[in-house]
Amino acid sequence: MSNFDFERARFNMVEQQIRTWEVLDERVLDVIRTTPREAYVPEQHRSLAYADLQIPLPNGQFMLEPKVAARMLQTVDAKPSEQALLIGTGSGYVTACLARLCAHVTGVEYFQDLKACTERNLSAQGIRNVTLEVGDAANGWDDGRRYDVILVTASMPELHQGFHKSLTVGGRLLVVVGTGDMMETLLITRVGEDQWATESVFDTYVQPLINARQTKVFAL
Repeated sequence: MSNFDFERARFNMVEQQIRTWEVLDERVLDVIRTTPREAYVPEQHRSLAYADLQIPLPNGQFMLEPKVAARMLQTVDAKPSEQALLIGTGSGYVTACLARLCAHVTGVEYFQDLKACTERNLSAQGIRNVTLEVGDAANGWDDGRRYDVILVTASMPELHQGFHKSLTVGGRLLVVVGTGDMMETLLITRVGEDQWATESVFDTYVQPLINARQTKVFAL
């Protein structure tokens, strides 16, 4: 791997995958251009760090495709002064990018070993404005705080309001909802104490959130 040109691969990823997926925000593009994704990829898959695919992680989990991660980051539009909640840290790549866009990230990971992996990777890259927790956030994450940004990196079969009240007024929640090969990505903005606006922003597929509840039964 010593001869692999990661910088060229990163440049090509931005120009050929991410820009063509309507990610044009210069703050997001700059973070992606300067964040070494290979540092967050398991060693045996490092040559695939900039490929347009989901990369396997332990416990049957996967890293998001680069273009999906970038589109999510652009959509939530985290500001330098804002507090973010990230559900599903994986190996830490999206955590790192989000941490570079906002003031602080609270990351929640279901698996202890992936949380430890995220900690190691962030520490190696000098990223300090992250607090990591282990827990089950399938029904929300009520730690008594409100967040300006909540980003859920896994999908839910149906939308529930477990995260809604953890938003500040003006805060944004991004979550992927649905089952099957194509799912709907929703941006939910808290516009008042008891009011939320919902916008459908793009279709994609991401791995289901562990223990996410499904009350509706679909049958042919």
